[in-house]
Amino acid sequence: MFGVIGSPAYPSNKDELRERLGKSVRRSYDPAGVARQLLAIIASGDRRKLLRTISAPTLVIHGAEDPLVPVAAGRDTAKNIPGASLLVIDGMGHDLPDALLPRLAAAIADHCERSIVVRQEAA
Repeated sequence: MFGVIGSPAYPSNKDELRERLGKSVRRSYDPAGVARQLLAIIASGDRRKLLRTISAPTLVIHGAEDPLVPVAAGRDTAKNIPGASLLVIDGMGHDLPDALLPRLAAAIADHCERSIVVRQEAA
């Protein structure tokens, strides 16, 4: 599955991925949980009206090569959150590749720092 939804430009080391997935299964194996999650997604419907009520500074991060949730959905999410920023990462799929963790952490830290400055200026 991760070979299909993962990041084509940042392929996972198969041995490391197997180890990580093994730990996850040993920690909490609940096949029905996946079905519940999918049903909740389907049942939740259109969230754009609620997205428009978000007032917290928001950074939407989306993989340009995400085959599970198309990048258009990330763009739409950002468009519907007032003042949201959007970061689309080329080569990224529906995972968090280790190679991108420094870039993601820096983007999140930068977003937080900018948000603090904006809130201080507004106060």
